[in-house]
Amino acid sequence: MKELQDVYELHGELPGIDQKDVGIEFTDASTLMIKGLVEGSFAHEPGINTGANTESSGTEITGIQNGNGEKSGFNDRYWIMERSTGKFSRAFDFPKQVNQDAVKASMRNGILSIIVPKKQRQEGRKIMIQ
Repeated sequence: MKELQDVYELHGELPGIDQKDVGIEFTDASTLMIKGLVEGSFAHEPGINTGANTESSGTEITGIQNGNGEKSGFNDRYWIMERSTGKFSRAFDFPKQVNQDAVKASMRNGILSIIVPKKQRQEGRKIMIQ
């Protein structure tokens, strides 16, 4: 989160996540919550050596379809996965009041950008006694 004179800018890398799988909402006057879902979609390509078949524990994926849409008989076992999957959420608390109605968000090439304008300071006003 970066603070500029009139706005806060938030930029996050969300590679491979569809825009429809990301939600942005204010949970109160100064807290912005970003939630999403990273789905694990792995495609087994026929003819690629996936490593030795051992008896040690690992994440075992069964019933993977090959390029022809048929299930392969081999149980793929992933030993290392560099990409996390599942639900995620992140909250951002703003130190100053923000204009929630003027927030703009966009997602291009896996980069989520959110512009949160600061609330304009209201000047005091005099109240007449009747």
